[in-house]
Amino acid sequence: MRSVSLFVFLLIFWLLLSGRFDVRHSNDVFLTACGVGSCLFVTWLARRKFDILDDEGHPIQLGLRAFTYVPWLLGQIALSNWDVFKRVWNPALPIDPCVIRVPFDTKSDLGTVIYANSITLTPGTVTISVDKDKRELLVHCLTPGAGDDLREGGAGGMLSRVKKFEGGA
Repeated sequence: MRSVSLFVFLLIFWLLLSGRFDVRHSNDVFLTACGVGSCLFVTWLARRKFDILDDEGHPIQLGLRAFTYVPWLLGQIALSNWDVFKRVWNPALPIDPCVIRVPFDTKSDLGTVIYANSITLTPGTVTISVDKDKRELLVHCLTPGAGDDLREGGAGGMLSRVKKFEGGA
C-alpha cells in the first residue's frame, strides 16, 4: 500500500510540476511516459534498494489526521508570529530568552519528531535537543511565558494534539 501511495504522490507531483496533461501530441506522449517511468523507478528504488517505505519514512497512516493538525499548527504559527512581531516592535514588551526542559509522552519516535518540529516551527521557540531516556525536550524560548505554556500543556495543547495526530490519546 505504501508503494502505491508513494507512486501516486510522485505522479501527482510530477504532473503539477510538468503541466503535461494533454497526451494527444507525440512529444507529450514521450514526456508523459518518461514521467511515469521515473515515478515507477523512484518507487522501486525506495522499496527495494533503500527500504525507506516504513511508518516513519512514508507515514500514510497520518494522512487524514493531517487535515485537522496542519491547519491548527498554521494557526499557532500565525499567533506566535504576531506575538514575536509585537515584542520586536514594542520596547515595552519584554524579551527574556530562556532555555527550558519540556516533558513529552508521545508513543513513537515519529510523534516525538512531529512535536519537536512543531515547537520549532512556531516563532519564539526552538527545540535544541531531544532526550529520549528522560523523555524531555530542551527548548529555547523568547520569553518565559512561552516556556510556561509548553510546560503546562499550553500552546493550544500542542502535546495533546500531537498525540491525537499520531493516533494516541
